[in-house]
Amino acid sequence: MIRVVIFLLLVGVAALGAAWLADRPGDVTITWPWLGYRIDTSVMALAAAILTLVALSILAWSILRALARSPRVVARRRRERRETRGLAAISRGLVAVGAGDAAAARRHAREAGRLAPADPLALLLTAQSAQMAGDPASAEAAFRAMVEREDTKLLGLHGLYIEAQRRDDAVVAKAAAEEAARTAPALGWAAQAVLDFRCAEHDWVGALAALERAMRAKLIAKSAYRRQRGVLLTARALALVDQDKDSAKSLALEAATLAPDLVPAAALAGRFLAEEGNVRRAGRVIEAAWRANPHPDLAEAYADLRPGASARDRLARVQTLARQVNANAEGAFAVAQAALDAREFAIARDALAPLAERPTRRVATLMAELEELDTGDVGRAREWMARAVNAAADPAWTADGVVSDHWMPVSPVTGRLDAFQWKVPLAELELEGVLIEERRARPAPVIVEAPPAPPPVPAPAPSPAPEKSADAAPAPAPTPRAAPVGAKNVPRHVQRTVGPVIPLVHAPDDPGPEPEPSPSDPRSRMRQFFGG
Repeated sequence: MIRVVIFLLLVGVAALGAAWLADRPGDVTITWPWLGYRIDTSVMALAAAILTLVALSILAWSILRALARSPRVVARRRRERRETRGLAAISRGLVAVGAGDAAAARRHAREAGRLAPADPLALLLTAQSAQMAGDPASAEAAFRAMVEREDTKLLGLHGLYIEAQRRDDAVVAKAAAEEAARTAPALGWAAQAVLDFRCAEHDWVGALAALERAMRAKLIAKSAYRRQRGVLLTARALALVDQDKDSAKSLALEAATLAPDLVPAAALAGRFLAEEGNVRRAGRVIEAAWRANPHPDLAEAYADLRPGASARDRLARVQTLARQVNANAEGAFAVAQAALDAREFAIARDALAPLAERPTRRVATLMAELEELDTGDVGRAREWMARAVNAAADPAWTADGVVSDHWMPVSPVTGRLDAFQWKVPLAELELEGVLIEERRARPAPVIVEAPPAPPPVPAPAPSPAPEKSADAAPAPAPTPRAAPVGAKNVPRHVQRTVGPVIPLVHAPDDPGPEPEPSPSDPRSRMRQFFGG
């Protein structure tokens, strides 16, 4: 409204000026002596001439400027048209990638690279189309071009990391992950990858530093941080037990504080405390872990709280521990084993009685030992050992299909931290079909082989002939084992976390060589009974 008023005022002033000049005409004389010209005119005519001259000058200047700028304008218009066509090619190419049309994606990528070579999306389309077409060299070249640019550096590093995973090149993958973590500490995949590489190399100090950086960047929940730090501290303590006992002790105590339910941390801390005479605190540490996760290592450490104690004192201590978790199989096993050591056969039989109806291998093995020590009935003992062949499996340290006789901080298959759990191996293997389906898009599988079911063995008569008993003993079943993971292997569980840009190809399973059963395996005892 104010602008309209101002405009009207200006128009009014101009009209008044024109009217004033019209009422008072004047004469203007222009004389050019050198040319011999003399011009006589009115003021109004002179003003009109000046205005016309100014208008013609502006028009001529505009035409000249347009002619001078025309090359730049034409070039800019052509460039805009190329960019528009390039963006259209990128859009069509990304749609083709999402639809799985590798040929169309590659065609549009070439067009986008020709029309918009500097566009970061064109580089991404080139890399993805090369991945779909199975051309890792072109994909890696595109990712390296991204690394050279500040705006696409992290994307390029991620792509190089994934390509290195595809060919199991741990050196390049580690370098890409560390560079990405240095560039952007809050980048989740890079922080996790660096932690996994440190764990796979058993660099527990470096792994702890990587975990601290992830915590400072708020990439991990506090509860998960405490658990993983406890696992790493336990791993470091176990590595220092024979080198620096004092450091190992402080690390184990901190680990038990951070993760009270971590069995190896509690068992190690309890042993250290017992050695220095702090029996009460050692008992509290082991009891806290036992209530959360009953385990034979905890029972053994609790029984040894007082070095040099008699077998009966050890039995009484184990019975006290077992009462803290009523009706638990591990408590019954611990009491039975301690009772056998103390030659309290009635207590051992009572502890195993609830488990003898559907015995596991460990129950059958303990019953065989009980029969041999208590009654001396070798035939009955062999009968129990024969039943152990087809008995259900006992809990063991299991991770990614690998069964270990001791706890390990990382999985030997995937390098995953805190992967081992105390569970029945077959219970995990029943779920492994889903995991294999999920891993079909990865270059190397997690190898999982269920232990082969041995042929059924008939239970021998109470007094079998020695020849038949020896013939009836089957060969011990091999322990499931994964193929060894070399230094060049990349922790493959990171692929489940990060995921490739384009799904990877699943390779066939290879269970690797079968090892000899460990001496602690119940089947080794069977061979002793049957003369194997």
